Amino acid sequence: MLEQTEEAAAEAGQTPARAQPDADSDASRELGQRMREVRRKKKMTLRDAAVAAGVSESFLSQVERGLANPSVASLRRIADAMHEPVASFFAGEPQSGMLVRAGERRRLVHPMGTLEDYLLTPATARSLQIIYCVVGPGEGSGREPYSHVADEECLVVLNGQLEVGLGSETYTLSSGDALLFDPKEPHSFHNPGTERATTLWVQTPPSF
Repeated sequence: MLEQTEEAAAEAGQTPARAQPDADSDASRELGQRMREVRRKKKMTLRDAAVAAGVSESFLSQVERGLANPSVASLRRIADAMHEPVASFFAGEPQSGMLVRAGERRRLVHPMGTLEDYLLTPATARSLQIIYCVVGPGEGSGREPYSHVADEECLVVLNGQLEVGLGSETYTLSSGDALLFDPKEPHSFHNPGTERATTLWVQTPPSF
């Protein structure tokens, strides 16, 4: 199903991404540039990728230019359409060793607002993946729940609050809380607080 709020904004020629500091704006544009690079490397046309992802061609075009707001669900569908993990869209070079320095983490800033992902595990990780995610006040994964193929996932809230929708249940997590769940079950998340939430998402095997 198409993410209607995203599609409507794209078709209207709006740029719903929120104003961010220059560094974040640059990172948001980097997402679209990396997405375009991956698509072209796969020798896929914009139309072919959009059809495979279940989004409109104009919407995907605006995502690639950093103008549209892909939800986490849309981002995953676009990556799946290209037969690539979402991590392929991260800025920065994959680490080949065991050590990931704080200043060398691969980073993805979502154009939808103050939502940032940092990859803590190197590309050599075979059975574990850890994402450090910063969720701004009022931000989240989008209206559409998403799922992915992994065996288990554990969410740990380091600071702030996060509401997690999992099936018919809603869990409110505070600093120090952890939630273990089946990532194949549709889920979503949202920060209901006034401060940013910092979280860890640990999954096995890697699927992001």
